Amino acid sequence: MIQIPHGTPARLEDGFERIRRELRLPGGFPAAVLAEAEAAAAAPPPAPSSGRADLTDLPFVTIDPPGAMDLDQAVHLERTPGGYRVWYAIADVGAFVVPGGAIDAEARLRGATIYFPAGKVPLHPPVLSEGAASLLPGLTRPAAVWRIDLDAEGRTVGADVQRALVRSRERLDYAYVQAAVDTGTADGTPLLLAEIGRLRLALERERGGVTLPTPDQEIVLSDGGYQLEFRLPLPAEAWNAQISLLTGMAAAAMMLDAELGVLRVLPPPQPGDLAKVRRVALALDVPWPEGASYGAVVHDLDPKKAQQAAFLHESKVLLRGAGYVAFDGAPPRLADHAAVAAPYTHVTAPLRRLVDRYATEVCLAVAAGEPVPEHVTAALAELPDLMTAAGRRSGAVDRACVDLVEAFLLRDRIGQAFEAVVIDAGERRGLVQLVDPAVIARCDGELPLGEQVTVRLAQADPATREVRFTLG
Repeated sequence: MIQIPHGTPARLEDGFERIRRELRLPGGFPAAVLAEAEAAAAAPPPAPSSGRADLTDLPFVTIDPPGAMDLDQAVHLERTPGGYRVWYAIADVGAFVVPGGAIDAEARLRGATIYFPAGKVPLHPPVLSEGAASLLPGLTRPAAVWRIDLDAEGRTVGADVQRALVRSRERLDYAYVQAAVDTGTADGTPLLLAEIGRLRLALERERGGVTLPTPDQEIVLSDGGYQLEFRLPLPAEAWNAQISLLTGMAAAAMMLDAELGVLRVLPPPQPGDLAKVRRVALALDVPWPEGASYGAVVHDLDPKKAQQAAFLHESKVLLRGAGYVAFDGAPPRLADHAAVAAPYTHVTAPLRRLVDRYATEVCLAVAAGEPVPEHVTAALAELPDLMTAAGRRSGAVDRACVDLVEAFLLRDRIGQAFEAVVIDAGERRGLVQLVDPAVIARCDGELPLGEQVTVRLAQADPATREVRFTLG
């Protein structure tokens, strides 16, 4: 999703609202949902005597983009004699949602929070997602707390989860963590996040996992106007993502042992697709050593380099087809996520994703040696379809918003020439990635894959959200 860190240009607001209407996204929450949420938020927090562990002494911190209020996760990292201990607190949305109630029913309709460049369509009412259920600093909150022990190489040696009370100490952002690590001033959790994150990234490469070095598009202020630039994620974002992946892998292992749950799955690449991508690598002079996995090949690629950018775009075919599978009994035939290179599930973002709440409830029950609640087992079979529909809506919003912003920023430059890289080539048409501004769009002509070319802007219409270039 394109980021707009300096506020939304006024003329884009109408375009975003039109996208909301075209895709029939929900607006405000029904009165019954808001009333139930207000009552849940106003209820006194559970006491430790309710069966929750009191972990408020642990100095948790949150690490999120600046300004984020829907804080799903808080982390505290420790060094142990044999390695590390990861404490990962996840917002306990189940403590606020009545099974079968108004909030529950509305969340099933929405499936996930849908993000716009400015604003969002939330899964839960903000009084919960940005208030009573969010792990905001200085406030005692109910949470599902994972304790995951790692050896000196970062491998999991034990995992558990329990309901607890936590109190985050500070709200950090990625730039702060990165700067602290880079300047040698990091200590505590930020310091260990870099250490553990690097170990986990090395293990990901070892097992054949894939993290694509994909840049984000960002609107920046330039010479009194707006400009699109590519922004590569900070290493701190990858380190933080590894903690979430670690937890999702631990949760999946717990579910598979219990023969009950819901997994996020991705089939392995089809042999024909893999052969095609290998041919593309050869044609673009992207090294693919004998025996190396796709994940190892893409790990160090630079999307700013023409041929490597083209290869990264063409190779995304290997990561298509992700979905969810629920099971009650024998594990599913496909239990792995090919990009993770292990079984994996979603449990770390329950404020923003419906499936995480149910998956967390399964793990809490399994870890406690208790039966999984009946309302959870009854819902599992529906979750794959609900999440697939939510994913389609979110993907459609992303594509429409990117198209709108690109058309808006290029609207006064019809006929101008730009330097570009061909990242996809077909018969008389393909895709080009402009060097400046950061635009990816359709281009007509016989395009040489992976080559730098000059293209001319033929169309940029914010009303239709269409951008088109011609070669030469």
